[in-house]
Amino acid sequence: MEHVPALDEDLKKTLGPATAKVLAEQLGLHTALDLLHHYPRRYAERGELTSLAELADQIDEHVTVVAQVADARLLTYQGSRGGGKRLEVTITDGSGRLQLVFFGSGVHKPHKDLLPGSRAMFAGKVGMFNHKLQLAHPAYEPLGADASDRDAAAAFASQLIPIYPACAKLESWKIAKCVDAVLPRAQEVVDPLPPALREDRGLVPLTEALLKIHRPVTKADIEDARGRLKWDEAFVLQVALARRRHADSQLPAVPRRPTPGGLLESFDAKLPFTLTEGQRSVSKEIFDDLATDHPMHRLLQGEVGSGKTMVALRAMLAVVDSGGQAAMLAPTEVLAQQHHRSITEMMGELAEGGMLGGSDRGTKVVLLTGSMGVPARRQALLDLITGEAGLVIGTHALIEDKVQFHDLGLVVVDEQHRFGVEQRDALRSKGKQPPHLLVMTATPIPRTVAMTVFGDLETSVLDQLPAGRSPIATHVVPAKDKPHFLARAWERVREEVEKGHQAYVVCPRIGDGEDENGKGAKGAKGAKGAAAKKKAAAEDDGDRRPPLAVLEIAEQLTRGPLAGLSVEVLHGRMDPADKDDVMRRFTAGEVKVLVATTVIEVGVNVPNSTVMVIMDADRFGVSQLHQLRGRVGRGSAPGLCLLVSEMHEASPARARLAAVAATLDGFELSRIDLEQRREGDVLGQAQSGVRSSLRMLAVIEDEEVITQAREEATRVVAADPELTRLPGLRTALDALLDTEQEQYLEKG
Repeated sequence: MEHVPALDEDLKKTLGPATAKVLAEQLGLHTALDLLHHYPRRYAERGELTSLAELADQIDEHVTVVAQVADARLLTYQGSRGGGKRLEVTITDGSGRLQLVFFGSGVHKPHKDLLPGSRAMFAGKVGMFNHKLQLAHPAYEPLGADASDRDAAAAFASQLIPIYPACAKLESWKIAKCVDAVLPRAQEVVDPLPPALREDRGLVPLTEALLKIHRPVTKADIEDARGRLKWDEAFVLQVALARRRHADSQLPAVPRRPTPGGLLESFDAKLPFTLTEGQRSVSKEIFDDLATDHPMHRLLQGEVGSGKTMVALRAMLAVVDSGGQAAMLAPTEVLAQQHHRSITEMMGELAEGGMLGGSDRGTKVVLLTGSMGVPARRQALLDLITGEAGLVIGTHALIEDKVQFHDLGLVVVDEQHRFGVEQRDALRSKGKQPPHLLVMTATPIPRTVAMTVFGDLETSVLDQLPAGRSPIATHVVPAKDKPHFLARAWERVREEVEKGHQAYVVCPRIGDGEDENGKGAKGAKGAKGAAAKKKAAAEDDGDRRPPLAVLEIAEQLTRGPLAGLSVEVLHGRMDPADKDDVMRRFTAGEVKVLVATTVIEVGVNVPNSTVMVIMDADRFGVSQLHQLRGRVGRGSAPGLCLLVSEMHEASPARARLAAVAATLDGFELSRIDLEQRREGDVLGQAQSGVRSSLRMLAVIEDEEVITQAREEATRVVAADPELTRLPGLRTALDALLDTEQEQYLEKG
């Protein structure tokens, strides 16, 4: 389907090469259609006509005033780049006085227009300079004295001015002029919504929505436009997801059912505890899916410590029972090793199939990571291709071409938000037929986000903690205001160790000059890391010291408050064998205090750990803090999490920490977390380079729109999977995602 040529035309032809280059490079806008979908962030109202006496309460607000020029002075000044001119105009409306300032080449026109005694309307942002109110470079409109000018004043004052997402090289008002140049082409836009759907929902046509969003006359215009454009975004995205679900449902798969008296039954019989009701019901959903002849695509999400790994393991054992193999893909080597260790321990002799002393019902469980030695790796690959190993746990190393399976029946992806769809599909392609897929995430996701971000997966939720789990108490430690609180925190760590327990101390940074995995304090990658750190540093009250580091804190603790205790470090750039050694000794109880980066965020399970101290806790996201906290309280003793921060009490950062301390409900916390972030962060950026398509839709707020759009999209795709009867929708889909991007639509 070809795009409408005029809308698909390069902006160079309309706006000239210089402007088009800035729009393309800085804002990713290449065509007239791109520019029409570059919506205003907000609308500045020139303001009700404001009297000068009221301006003191309106600093940083956009206002419009009608006043008379009292005097105007043109001054020459010497600056760092030579001389310049400055025009100072004083205006009065009888209630007060206000100074206007104009600089440089911008002084000539106002110097001619704004003569003492003349009246005008002035619109601008109220600022302070030398303790005096002023408007810098205000827009103005000279006025006469008759009634038509009074009407003009009222119209000018109530005008809605679109404020566009802009960049240093192109201000909002220049972007507005660019939009004006392409706005007539909105008449040619192809409407993606089926006419019946648009009429049923009472939505305005797309052309009208685009005109109203860019040049509204009233606030009602903005609401009409937003309502329509939100529907477009929700519907087109849900159609892309519905088409993926539909295509997956057409694929063949081998049904996988557990064998009576087989491996799964033997495993269940040796469990030292009873599964929760939630684990049983979710397992039934999974087993029902595995028994069908098309691939399962299920998202398993749940609270920290709700027993997702146990549910996943039972599904893997059911597949091995049926003669297939199961692979678990973990995001880090530490987590892959931890899963391998805990699964082999839980299975006991059942994990030693084919080995001396192993169960005759057992299977082999192998680990495959990038840092394994050649002989171990060669043996693991051999065990997979012969079918000797029923279970494999690994990192990205599992995706490599040389890894082949005898009969891959199930792929379990742990911590989905760290993998693009491209990676998970690469592993799924290793089956003779498409294997079943179970995606696990430890970050609880609000329902609407799950529908938008994981829209091609059925969802199961574990919201019940296993019996014997202890509550976790969380407290904020204001290290700057109350240093004795921090001293008390280290005493609490020592007390827990003396009781026979263990502790984690988490820091944002490693401390040898670079952040873990090239990430900033909040996990920003690559070039964005520096910007994220800079932004974090600027938050709240100006410059801050660098984030605390594992190596420095470990040294301080061993010399100071935790002297005499066994303290070790763990971070992502250690040699894998060293990492594994530290984790083994910590799990065995030999290491009492582990000072680590967020490498321990997920999956690490040491029930004897009861206390966690998170240094510079304000540098972590809400959901990340909740994840980290879930590493303690995993045994019978109560857990304690201490969030150490130097931010002042009234700062937004402290408000985030207070939210974490106030609730253990991960779904509530993830909602808070997402409300504080941009929508683009919710959708994430795909490994294949897909930009977030959401410009208008707010995933958290627009639950009703997303739910309805999903229902409509499912209905439309079921009736017409190729969208042959809906060319406008097909065009919109092509604009959202090219074929490859649709295939690899990112899920978080």
